[in-house]
Amino acid sequence: MRKKDKGKSPATQANAHRSGAVQWRGIAQISIAVASSENMVQAKTWILKQHFEGFPKDSDFELKLEQLPEPKDGEVLLEAVFLSVDPYMRPLSSVRMQPGDVMIGAQVAKVIQSKNPAFPEGSHVVGRCGWRTHTVSDGTSFTRVLSDWPQAVPLSLALGGIGMPGLTGLYGLEEVLAIKPGETLLVNAAAGAVGSVVGQIAKLKGCKVVASAGSDAKVAYLKELGFDCAFNYKTVSSLEEALKQASPEGYECFFDNVGGHFSSVALSQMKMFGRIAVCGGVSLYNDEEPQTGPYPHLPMIFKELRMEGFLVGRWAHKNEESLKRLLTWLQEGKLKCREHVTVGFENMPAAFMGMLQGENLGKAIVKV
Repeated sequence: MRKKDKGKSPATQANAHRSGAVQWRGIAQISIAVASSENMVQAKTWILKQHFEGFPKDSDFELKLEQLPEPKDGEVLLEAVFLSVDPYMRPLSSVRMQPGDVMIGAQVAKVIQSKNPAFPEGSHVVGRCGWRTHTVSDGTSFTRVLSDWPQAVPLSLALGGIGMPGLTGLYGLEEVLAIKPGETLLVNAAAGAVGSVVGQIAKLKGCKVVASAGSDAKVAYLKELGFDCAFNYKTVSSLEEALKQASPEGYECFFDNVGGHFSSVALSQMKMFGRIAVCGGVSLYNDEEPQTGPYPHLPMIFKELRMEGFLVGRWAHKNEESLKRLLTWLQEGKLKCREHVTVGFENMPAAFMGMLQGENLGKAIVKV
């Protein structure tokens, strides 16, 4: 018996030992809790605070912190490297999101912890993780970056010309328009991520390309890309006359990223049996009231036009092969991809709103 225990009753000594054991268990539990807390990752997220009314505002977004659990078997922990801001986020947020949801969107992320052999630590993936710095996932929401991705090619292009926008342009031309050599293509928003790829691929296929953009700097860029005609739709005195002057004989194909007034005018410039691929309607996304008319029925009927809307996911089974084609064109110098990079996750809303206002030349990207 220890000296300090002498004189104490057996019951008192037993209580003391039990008390000490409880204290040690408590300390052990606290230590375990601290260790678990240290292993947890805190993710920054941008949530939709309220649905947009008209053009988005800073007050529509809120930056929040989220504690992520340890990855379970089959899961990985991702850390965002590049995030994408795209026009589709504006209309899709109103139909697929509720206030409090993390903003939708794609990102290139690095696997920093893995319990899934298909995604080893250090590998990079592309996925629709939304506006967040870290994600725990079971691998169903993303795909590996192409295994033979060249080191000299920025990974951010997996969100642009060698990613969803590039695929959108390729499928719109080949699957929807079925464009042929010698045809004339009209493309609007042509200096953006999709439009710039559309025009370049059309040139590769032996087509004449007429393109519109919203600034003189963008028009100069389109001419650098080798487009046959490019004009600033904001400064021409008449859109109808600009289209006629660029191609007096009309257009077989029209790749529409804008909608609204531009599209209504363009339909009247189409040739008989012309084809229109409806990819976007950026001119309509921020309208508080739905636009009504003018209606395209008469030119559609009398010119026997075909208009088709599409989403890039329809041809997902072709993505790997198609991405390799785009990457090959890039490496051969036949496809050029420009980016507008904003630095800092805290600037996601500003980058998004700037993109909707047309501030970007090329693909709008946020670098974490």
